[in-house]
Amino acid sequence: MSATKKRKKSRASGVSALYPQLAKKVVTESLYLRPGDSVTVETWNNGLEFAKEIVKEARKVGALPLLILEDDGAYLWGLQNTPKEFLGKMGKHEYGLLSSTDAYVFVPGPLIGTYTPSVPREEGSMASSYNSSWYEAAEKARVRGVRLTFGYVGEDLAKLLGKKREDIVLRQLKASLVSSDSIKQVGKPILERLTDGTQAELRTGNASLSFNLRGDLGIEDGVTDEADITAKNGISYIVPGLIWKEVDPESTTGKVVFSSSVTRLGLINGGTLEFEKGRLTGWEGKDKQGQQKLDKILGEMTEEKRKLSMITIGLNPVLTYGYGQDRFVAGAIGLGGFGITGVVDRGTLNLGMQPVIEKGKLVTAKASIG
Repeated sequence: MSATKKRKKSRASGVSALYPQLAKKVVTESLYLRPGDSVTVETWNNGLEFAKEIVKEARKVGALPLLILEDDGAYLWGLQNTPKEFLGKMGKHEYGLLSSTDAYVFVPGPLIGTYTPSVPREEGSMASSYNSSWYEAAEKARVRGVRLTFGYVGEDLAKLLGKKREDIVLRQLKASLVSSDSIKQVGKPILERLTDGTQAELRTGNASLSFNLRGDLGIEDGVTDEADITAKNGISYIVPGLIWKEVDPESTTGKVVFSSSVTRLGLINGGTLEFEKGRLTGWEGKDKQGQQKLDKILGEMTEEKRKLSMITIGLNPVLTYGYGQDRFVAGAIGLGGFGITGVVDRGTLNLGMQPVIEKGKLVTAKASIG
């Protein structure tokens, strides 16, 4: 066996070795499954081995699992052959399944990632148009759910990021094992400062962006409990470790420099965004390709929709930049609501003149994460 094949086998072995540990964490900590709970496990081909571990752990605690497989090949065939008026529709059997499910585990497939060129944009968008209906049905049924982000990682994303697929998955799995309690402890003092009316300033080098906080607030800590259900946040992300807060869209003024960010058109290697009285009025890519992608994405939007509506703050200490979930990296600042999610990796975020992030490092955390 060649050295390359040995390394690839070792990486694959490292990934599969973490499946039982993460499955146990999802069952006992994220969803706190109880004897008699009905749990639906939906996966694509790449997540099947992990999904089996979820089924095993669910049965250990006396829960009643049902495993559903979305086949990659059948999905691609369906995009080309399903009548368009039925593409992306939910059947009554799926609504019925949600109404009788206590918990849901979803391992998505790479084909529904925005960076997969083998899926035509129009058909891919239509095929996932059921999203709002699914979430509404899950919310009505008070379903406790988790979405495992490693499922999005395929060869296309790996090529985009310039890494081996197994290395990306391994990093995300390790980051998924971070204690949810420690995420909450570090996030708590930040959450307390993200109050409506607070004036915020984001500094990136010589650029400065100011805005006011207003609206909903939440934390992705990897746990779905009754408080989340009541707050209508019943589906939690794993990788965990992110705070989100809505922004008064009319208050944003200034410039911000963002770092490498994955978009529906691929990777943009950074750039500058300029806002005036709430509207995104200018943008500049770091290179020619980035400029072309920004022009395509932002140019297709109406001026009224080009507004900053949300910021995110990353809390996960294990995840590092370049592994597919940069918003979750501790100290990362995400900007969203205007067609892309721009990530700032070395910014300083001040809330009421006091920093919560300084040059890409969390400064308000009072507990260690492990």
